[in-house]
Amino acid sequence: MRVVTISATYGTAGGHIGPAVAERLGVPFVDRAIPSAVSHELGCSLEEALAHDDRAEHGLGRLLSGAMRLPTVTFGGVDMYVPGAMPLAPEEFVRRTERMLRDTARGQGGVFLGRAGAVVLAEHPGALHVRLDAPVKRRIRQTATLGELSEREARRVIEDNDRARTAYVRHFYRVDPADPCLYHLVIDSTSIPVQTCVELIVAAAEALD
Repeated sequence: MRVVTISATYGTAGGHIGPAVAERLGVPFVDRAIPSAVSHELGCSLEEALAHDDRAEHGLGRLLSGAMRLPTVTFGGVDMYVPGAMPLAPEEFVRRTERMLRDTARGQGGVFLGRAGAVVLAEHPGALHVRLDAPVKRRIRQTATLGELSEREARRVIEDNDRARTAYVRHFYRVDPADPCLYHLVIDSTSIPVQTCVELIVAAAEALD
């Protein structure tokens, strides 16, 4: 089954491109949210785990805890929290999330958005790894247009997302998510139309057969 990972900075339409690619390839789309099965297994969200960690008030813990509340950066909702359950460390949450990614890739294939998929599935046979990125100014403009936000609000959301996502990948995987060596394709989806981006990714995925 085909496997595509998409690393998308905020404002690059990853949430539109990912599902469209999955539909074209006939595989599931796995977004940033942790499936309910993982949340049930853990008994809490990563945000809840960080709330019990002494790092939560500063540094990495604060960034990651903040990331849990950012749009499109959800790692398991609080509604999945089981009261009284012993929260696991963030590292354990990430380990089980990695297992879910690998199991899904082996079983059904899929288009995976976020969660350091290009690193986790780097050795998966035939997987295509894609990065959607663009200069901040263009991402601000696109976010303000699509999200009906002011440019000031869009800048704040983008800066918060960039810090949190970069902190997550650097901490758990010791790599820079912007490193082009992690990907087969790097696309500026603020300049190239969404449908064209979809076509490029689908063609590249099929070429890896």
